[in-house]
Amino acid sequence: MSRFREILKNKNFSLLFVGQIVSQFGDRIIQMALIALVYAVAPGSTFQLAKIISFTIIPVFLIGPVAGVYVDRWDRRKTMLISDLSKTILMFIIPLVFMSMDSLILIYIVIFLVFCISRFYVPAKLSIIPDLVQEKQLLIANSLANMTGMVAAALGFGLGGILVDSWGAKGGFYLSAGSFLFSALTILLIGTKIMGHIKKNEIFELGKEVMEVIRKSVVAEIKDGVLYLVNQKEISFIVKILFLLWSALGAIYVVSIVFVQHALGTVTKDLGLLIMFLGLGLFVGSLVYGRLGHKISHLKIIFFCFTLSGIVLNSFVVVLTAYPVFIIAAILAFIFGLVVSPIMAAVNTLVHEASTSSMRGKVFSSLEIVMHFAFLLFMLISSKLADVVGESRFLLYLGIVIIVVGIIGIIKYSFVNKVNI
Repeated sequence: MSRFREILKNKNFSLLFVGQIVSQFGDRIIQMALIALVYAVAPGSTFQLAKIISFTIIPVFLIGPVAGVYVDRWDRRKTMLISDLSKTILMFIIPLVFMSMDSLILIYIVIFLVFCISRFYVPAKLSIIPDLVQEKQLLIANSLANMTGMVAAALGFGLGGILVDSWGAKGGFYLSAGSFLFSALTILLIGTKIMGHIKKNEIFELGKEVMEVIRKSVVAEIKDGVLYLVNQKEISFIVKILFLLWSALGAIYVVSIVFVQHALGTVTKDLGLLIMFLGLGLFVGSLVYGRLGHKISHLKIIFFCFTLSGIVLNSFVVVLTAYPVFIIAAILAFIFGLVVSPIMAAVNTLVHEASTSSMRGKVFSSLEIVMHFAFLLFMLISSKLADVVGESRFLLYLGIVIIVVGIIGIIKYSFVNKVNI
């Protein structure tokens, strides 16, 4: 604890630390506000919810690969400051102007722009840390930086869900704007200037370079990544597992939101608290698996947890339909997080074991594209299906499919300790 206190005495890092908690809190509030907005315009429509959330994911494909061009060449603090101020303005515009209109198209565009900006903000935040602390403090600094996500998630989904339920979507957008403005002020107070390598006469050339990277980056990134993933058998197997997992998560996401709204009768309050319990389950599950996971085959734990997650999902739907009580839903959400968390830890370990050191960055980058693509695709497909068959029935069918996949995996790989395909 003394080492944590020592680094938090560093004014510049403390400003970054506090600002990031508040800024990421604002990101979570946006999601709660979007859920409330869709509920007000099209209550019970999973497809409308999926459409607007997709605009928060698409920037990962379009902007993620080019963000480094700016971050490596420009003043990182200035990049973060401009990003936060831009998001502040855009968040104020939504309730002031666009919410009075009948169409959601302009709001879609603004949300898309906000999350495009965030793709520049994140690498700038991670890149500036070594400029604020001593080299021997980097590990602790990065640990604290990772903690900001957990704290922000708990506050953003838990407290944010309650606030948005009371103040509505408009209040949520104002609150997120205020959080970005606060973050901008903390960045402004950081007493260092981290300049990149760009000169004034290079701005035009950089612009052309960025446009060229934008044009080529997504295709090139996918092409290089796919070739490596396909040619490496063990990595190829991991891709299949991740695709299954994130397809299931995408299918569950928006459908479960609408299901909870109908079951518990609130728009964001209970939903936000349930996500907080889910996050607590993920955290505890990661800790437990980290201590005990080495004793069990990674393949066995992956498919065993697949099976358990399907059972818990079905239990959640059946129990909450019969007994719509928050505390029961919270316990089941915690258990779901508990049984899902080992899957990601085991998959990441398999990636480390199967890939060479020189390729790990590219592998994880390519896997991120696979995960987001699977999530987005099945989120849209499942939302359309759920509008036809109903949320509870769809989730039950999905739970059965997940259980079957898990059982097949257990049977197929119960006698092997390494993937041989």
